[in-house]
Amino acid sequence: MSNAFRELLKKVGSGTHTSKALTRQEAATAMGMMLTQEATPAQIGAFLIAHRIRRPTGEELAGMLDAFDQYGPQVPAIQSEKPVVILSQPYDGRDRTLPLGPLTSLVLAAAGIPVLQHGGDVMPTKAGVPLIDIWQGLGIHWRSLSLGQIQEILQNTDIGFVYLPEHFPLAHGLVPYREQIGKRPPLATVELIWCPYSGPAHIVAGFVHPPTELMMREALNLRGITEFTTVKGLEGSCDLPRERTGIIGLNRSLEGSESFSRLRLHAQDYGFAGKNPPWQGLSPGLREIKAVLAGEPGELHQALVWNSGFYLWQFYPMQTLEEGIQLTQELLEKGIVQEKLNQLQKMTHCRSISA
Repeated sequence: MSNAFRELLKKVGSGTHTSKALTRQEAATAMGMMLTQEATPAQIGAFLIAHRIRRPTGEELAGMLDAFDQYGPQVPAIQSEKPVVILSQPYDGRDRTLPLGPLTSLVLAAAGIPVLQHGGDVMPTKAGVPLIDIWQGLGIHWRSLSLGQIQEILQNTDIGFVYLPEHFPLAHGLVPYREQIGKRPPLATVELIWCPYSGPAHIVAGFVHPPTELMMREALNLRGITEFTTVKGLEGSCDLPRERTGIIGLNRSLEGSESFSRLRLHAQDYGFAGKNPPWQGLSPGLREIKAVLAGEPGELHQALVWNSGFYLWQFYPMQTLEEGIQLTQELLEKGIVQEKLNQLQKMTHCRSISA
């Protein structure tokens, strides 16, 4: 048993009226002791569920991210005039709507915007489809690649993926606790705003509940990150909804000062009203994705154009959302997105064989 960890646990787990938030340094220490398993399984489980009940503060999240930086991987920086977009998704996956993340990454990369994703395998508590399975179904083999190979692929194709079991086994070692405590721990929020990249980056983080967004914003601001985007997306992802208002937070640094603005987008105002395609399993999902890449129209095509059009507007950059939508349609119609997938398939296949 770690006596040092026990003191931190007592602080956050003392009850509604007596528990106290950890300082940033204390949160970093606690996270480090959990990653290295210096804390016992009983202590780790107790800490995660106590923190889940009390809810972490932005300062605590900042400390946990400090520990992720200390113990976790970072893809070395590539040569790029544009910051790498960190397109985050909940690690425990999706089970209601078809994920757009891989397709959106391909569209952005086809436009010359580098994108880095990260995640693991099927994970509690939701146990939805993880992005790695969709990439695998598209012929992209991320699982066996080293960080150096990920950097090379990111440099040449503008797409990369950090795979938790291979690249951050310490964090992967905490996955079983999610099943045992039966609830998403604060780690799930940390993962949404983690940046496993050493160069200039722009984090895009999805959220469900407004208090979570406030915590994420505070944590990122404390860490000196002034350029990031938050999205009240589908199932906590970065995928913009079509059937309801898209609520987006834009944190930007302008002329030395930081500003936060709220953007509300209505898909129907741009001709994209409808519902995002439901998730019906990996095989049907892959068929839909491949059909879109082949140029077939449908609901998934509409969802992708709406989603990617927004991100092209933000990162290309363009003057209007309509320009982003138009460019997305052109990239799909001309087969440039499919060409990007073909390029990525060849590179990852060659590197996975040599790994």
